[in-house]
Amino acid sequence: MSRLRKFLITLSAVSILAVVSATAHADTISVVGVDTGQFSTATVECVFNAQTNTFTFTITNTSAITQPGSTSTITGIGFDLPPLGNASASGLNGFSGSASGLGGNFTFSDADLGNVPHGFNAVVLDFGFITGNSGNFSGGSVNDGLAPGESMSFTVSGAAFAGFTEEQICNAIFVRFQNVNFGAGSDVGTPGTSEIPEPSTMLLLGTALVGLGGAVRRRMKRDE
Repeated sequence: MSRLRKFLITLSAVSILAVVSATAHADTISVVGVDTGQFSTATVECVFNAQTNTFTFTITNTSAITQPGSTSTITGIGFDLPPLGNASASGLNGFSGSASGLGGNFTFSDADLGNVPHGFNAVVLDFGFITGNSGNFSGGSVNDGLAPGESMSFTVSGAAFAGFTEEQICNAIFVRFQNVNFGAGSDVGTPGTSEIPEPSTMLLLGTALVGLGGAVRRRMKRDE
């Protein structure tokens, strides 16, 4: 096998890896309680398939329990897709969702989930996963939620995702923590900083491909 052919095969392999990396890329964000800080935290790993309008995320309760009697259990997870709020109390509609895992007992809802407490009066949740029988994000059942160290995966699909990016959807999350031994005994967490800078990653991949392409062209000229 000639050196040129080997080079072309290598270039093809790198191109395939770049496509796979872009397709399988996941955004991981941190969630921090607005009132309780490190008493109420979580990490969320998100993957969005724009071709099927399917959004999958895995949330892990990482709360630091340092006070007796506190569990900082996650009892509600909701999303308000941008722009913040909506003219309808139920937000965008037409979503369907499911939960998987043994950490808690969550029910999907695309209906009016009520107000988001702790200063988020302008928020209108488009969909969410809730515990208990209240049907509201501000309700919830600690016995059915995610305790620190537990995690669950969730899948949501719907045509209303069209036009949104993975980062926009992932950063639209609101997480309700209950049984927090701090102030009112509950809190709401919002996204912190992104742990995976997607634009720079794709820039590096693009630079590598351009470099390989130039090397191939130079070798082809030498072999002419």
